[in-house]
Amino acid sequence: MNNENTGPIEPIIAVCGSINMDLVVRCQALPVVGQTVTAESATEVCGGKGANQAVAAAKAGGKVTLIGRVGDDAFANRLITNLHQQRVGCDRVSATSNCASGLAIVAVEDSGHNAIMLVPGANGHVSLEDIQANQSAIAGASVLLLQLEIPTASVLAAIRIARDAGVRCVLDPAPVCQDWTDELLQVDLVCPNETEAAAITGLPVATLAEAETAARQLQQRGARHVIITLGERGVLVLFGKELHHVQATPIRPVDTTAAGDAFAGALSVRWAETDDLLEAVRFASVAGALAATRPGAQPSLASRHEIESLRNPT
Repeated sequence: MNNENTGPIEPIIAVCGSINMDLVVRCQALPVVGQTVTAESATEVCGGKGANQAVAAAKAGGKVTLIGRVGDDAFANRLITNLHQQRVGCDRVSATSNCASGLAIVAVEDSGHNAIMLVPGANGHVSLEDIQANQSAIAGASVLLLQLEIPTASVLAAIRIARDAGVRCVLDPAPVCQDWTDELLQVDLVCPNETEAAAITGLPVATLAEAETAARQLQQRGARHVIITLGERGVLVLFGKELHHVQATPIRPVDTTAAGDAFAGALSVRWAETDDLLEAVRFASVAGALAATRPGAQPSLASRHEIESLRNPT
């Protein structure tokens, strides 16, 4: 039991998703097409949206199981060792023969904004058979947390298992996949950022009013509840028919790479603990803000104590 967890129980969070090694390159400004820039540094950091969200949930107080794949390369052991060190259960992570682990090239400029290129590697081999083999882990969870860095068919299979088992399902629809289907929206909560919401709906999401319109469309298309994260403008929450706007935590961003993953992981834990989505959003907003003030993906993720300390300074 995590002593920092102030909830009545330790929520069980199943995460089905990607595991990557991130090559993080820092530069003054991101290059434009055809431009070469000199970078300030390059660092290997454990990442992947699935792994990031699993670590975020574990550090926020959840008991976490990760379902996914690594390759048979030098990165694989480093990735698994790191996850174990972060209290993430890896018994359901499989090794893929003759395959590289997932790789992300992350370029971060001095403003904290980033651009990312993904090489799926073993993540592209997370199969329907993998999902079925781990049905008990999904059905026994408090929350199933999903992203879109593994095959869409496997994500859909996990959604169906959770739905049939009555398990709360949260989808972070990133990156928006080319084979999008609205069955992905048959979840309890979908939480895109403004760019992803615009891509899924085909609508502009430049203002709060536009975000509301996009959120209502996503709900009409299947999602029970919708959250759209809006960066420094906060978070729009469509909880059933109730619309709320949660203000952002003021920060000076250093690296926003894992801010969304920190938000999703922390939100899943707090929602399971309290059954209060607005409270979960407020908690997760602080977790996301803290992650944006630090470099790297998993190294930026805050502990439960850090989140609570920023929420309740003494």
